Amino acid sequence: MLTEEKNARLTKVGPETEMGQYLRRYWHPIAGESEFEDKSIKEIRIMGEDLVLYKDLSGRYGAVDRHCPHRSADMLYGFVEQDGIRCSYHGWRFDETGQCIEQPFEQVCDPSARMCKKTKIKAYRVQAKVGMLWIYMGPEPVPELPDWDLFNYKNGFAQAVFAELPCNWFQCQENSIDPIHFEWTHNNWSIRQSGEKGPYVPTHLKLEFKEFDYGFTYHRLRDHEDENNPMWTQGRVTLWPNGFYLGHHFEWRVPVDDENTLSVLWVFSRVPSEQEPYQQDKIPSWYGPIRDTQTGRWITSHVANQDFVVWVGQGAITDRTRENLGQSDRGIVMMRRRFFEELDQLKNNPDFVPKALIFDKELNKDIVLPSACRDELIQGLARKELSEHPLLGPYLKDFFGQAGQPDEVRIAYEQAVGQKMEGATVFAVHGSNKNEDQRAHSE
Repeated sequence: MLTEEKNARLTKVGPETEMGQYLRRYWHPIAGESEFEDKSIKEIRIMGEDLVLYKDLSGRYGAVDRHCPHRSADMLYGFVEQDGIRCSYHGWRFDETGQCIEQPFEQVCDPSARMCKKTKIKAYRVQAKVGMLWIYMGPEPVPELPDWDLFNYKNGFAQAVFAELPCNWFQCQENSIDPIHFEWTHNNWSIRQSGEKGPYVPTHLKLEFKEFDYGFTYHRLRDHEDENNPMWTQGRVTLWPNGFYLGHHFEWRVPVDDENTLSVLWVFSRVPSEQEPYQQDKIPSWYGPIRDTQTGRWITSHVANQDFVVWVGQGAITDRTRENLGQSDRGIVMMRRRFFEELDQLKNNPDFVPKALIFDKELNKDIVLPSACRDELIQGLARKELSEHPLLGPYLKDFFGQAGQPDEVRIAYEQAVGQKMEGATVFAVHGSNKNEDQRAHSE
């Protein structure tokens, strides 16, 4: 249980808030590169700030304030040039640093361009990596954009998946250090959705949580497993400050504002060794629906969508003065404690370096995180072995990560792996039963 004051410290993300200033010191994924194949400017809202994200004619990305500093015209309706973005009202042009580099009529009146040199628009750094666009909104020095080793694996098909959720980021991130929910939200609930009343999956018997340089790991053991199980030896990573790493994919919970979150999945699927060598030309990105258009109810078939339901169901901002924490919540308590320690340090020590930031370019190469399937993803598996793998096998049958995968992405994936998807509507994923049988109910 938290007080209202402590809850606000964790959840408020505006520019003047403690958490807002803290999170601005990290890079955040905000869009897919493929979104800019048919447009050059996109509106975004991140941590309570309204911005436009753009790609100029030279291919350079930038993010600037939604409104021009001249007379507040909407930069969403500006247009890009070879260098920068131009306001459509009076033609003022800005580069990616926010510096005004052209004021057409003002420079007729004053060829020395004194006013132009003094004018800036709020701007933030944007960098493209692994098919996504990332933003940094914090102070100097700028940390490295992490180069996790999964980003560099070969012979795989990657995709970036987004969803906009009407709830605060922190209740989404708490899910990243809550292993027990998997048994109920993803395993047992899926059994009930399939029309069956049981049997339920083996229950958890043992949990352990550890802190390391880049976040926390959680380790879980079910009653049919021994301590050689990779879910116990390697576990999964609560990636600091707002991510989750499961060995074959990442998740991020990016604050849009206090009551909205951008959910981001980046999934890497290794192709069967029979399909090698495979080189992906470009990484697709797409936005998935969260509600059924016919019924208006939340979609509950896919893993991420099941998470969305339990996150949003807590309210726009979870009221943590009402909660009753138990033994399954030890990881959540650890994570909150670390955040409070970090916020206190940032407030009291101007030289404080927040957790998990990387400033060394040499260190920032193929950074290895704990993974239960790293060897398989690097070395590859034949089709039969891959299909039987408890973590990777289900992805060879269907994309169950999030609902709404576009047909063109599915077709590209089928071509990559060399087989058709099954088109299931209910999925059985890791931990489904004692033998890790894969069960799917097709239409």
